Amino acid sequence: MPYIEPPSIFGNLQNPLSGKSDLRGAVDAVYNKARAKGFRHVGIYSLSSPIYMPVDIELVKNVMAKDFNHFVDRGVYVNEKDDPMGAHLFALGGKRWRNLRVKLTPTFTSGKLKAMFQTLVDCGLVMETYIQANISNTDAVDIKDILSSFSTDIIGSCAFGIECNSFEQPDSPFRAHSKILLSRNKLGQVKDMFAQSFPALARALGVKLINPEVSQFYTKVVEDTVRYRLENNYKRMDLLQLLIDMKTEKKGQDDGYVGDGSSLTMNEIVAQCFLFFIAGFETSSSTMTFALFELASHQDLQDRVREELTTILTKHNNQMTYDSLNELKYMKQVIDETLRKYPPVSFVTRVCVKDYKVPDEDIVIEKGTRVFIPIRGIHYDARYFKDPEVFDPERFNEANKKNIQQYSHIPFGEGPRICIGERFGIMQTKVGLSCILRNFKVTLNKKTQLPLKMDPTKILPVAKGGVWLNLEKLQQGGGRIFIEIKKSFDDIIVNILKTYKYYNTLR
Repeated sequence: MPYIEPPSIFGNLQNPLSGKSDLRGAVDAVYNKARAKGFRHVGIYSLSSPIYMPVDIELVKNVMAKDFNHFVDRGVYVNEKDDPMGAHLFALGGKRWRNLRVKLTPTFTSGKLKAMFQTLVDCGLVMETYIQANISNTDAVDIKDILSSFSTDIIGSCAFGIECNSFEQPDSPFRAHSKILLSRNKLGQVKDMFAQSFPALARALGVKLINPEVSQFYTKVVEDTVRYRLENNYKRMDLLQLLIDMKTEKKGQDDGYVGDGSSLTMNEIVAQCFLFFIAGFETSSSTMTFALFELASHQDLQDRVREELTTILTKHNNQMTYDSLNELKYMKQVIDETLRKYPPVSFVTRVCVKDYKVPDEDIVIEKGTRVFIPIRGIHYDARYFKDPEVFDPERFNEANKKNIQQYSHIPFGEGPRICIGERFGIMQTKVGLSCILRNFKVTLNKKTQLPLKMDPTKILPVAKGGVWLNLEKLQQGGGRIFIEIKKSFDDIIVNILKTYKYYNTLR
């Protein structure tokens, strides 16, 4: 197997004790080295644990979809006995994953998303009101902080049925515990590397990867909320209610799911709510942050997004609806390009569950071997995206999208284990961007450190020093005024041409 020589005892993924460990950057570096050497795939090490990384796009496709039965599990460390909140859909494998996936899939049907849509809009209106009341045109704003409050309110409401009021209480328990969860100190990085490399030993030693304080907080919130709803026969259209229904309903539901009275345990409900929060909160706020950074850096693209937004909302009586947001084609291109350039997860993992012979190679991947799918490496590969450092939403227009090679744009993963909440995340991102761009012109503030560099201590991509923007209030929607001025200018030009033509006729 072609491989990259490990630089140290820690393998190819850098020393977590150095204080400079950047797992995302290490995986990118391996991909680029392998790509430069012409390798179709490459072997690396984490400590003494071997890892298989496909480089050729067809091998990526084989792992994620075509030969999925060999790579069903993610290989994420799970210690359900000591750390039950970590036994969620993302981490589980085998039959337990399949059963849970079937149970949870109806949670994200179009009907369920439409039912939750107004909650997203309401949270967006709270964000708009806060910005209007508290931020002037000259204020520098850490936009990630604003969008994190917006996302917290949405996920708190949709996943837990709780009004977080993050704009009124910026140090609310939800925000405080999410910050703890998403930061990694040196000890946390060492524990993570050890648990992923030697999972059986880690479980025997009772190693926990989720901060106990965080675990206790989320467990109590869910248990208290479920108990209240059951005792008071209170229902609310959110993700938690759907999970409660799966646990308690025995009759067939409109989506075809039939509960058996014990379909989900309380620990499973807590774990899924926790997953919804961590996946929906940070990924969407990061995507919106980087999208606004790029739009602030490219005013022509921002004007185009706003013009489309104003046109669509005017057509729908200035109402933000589920259907109107689905018509925002150019905004979706901007989101897709943001997810290409700033994927929330730079690589995903699998584990080989039974020996696998690599097609057209005299190589067998042994059972138990971990696999890394280098998402960001692929997204920045010039073979698939010309000038990958350039932000260009036109890559994803109707004509060009057809030419994008399958499995070269995989921000949500791909195959049977594709992110179950993809549509919810896109919907949330569209609402957040719409609420800001229909009211404010976004420009880059000098406090933003350029070029952007990611903080290696964060689990998901966060710009060092923050993304600082100025939000200039637009009069009467701004975009609408732009369209009216453009329309008036067009009318003037037409009248001039008509007059000129008439004058020539008289001559």
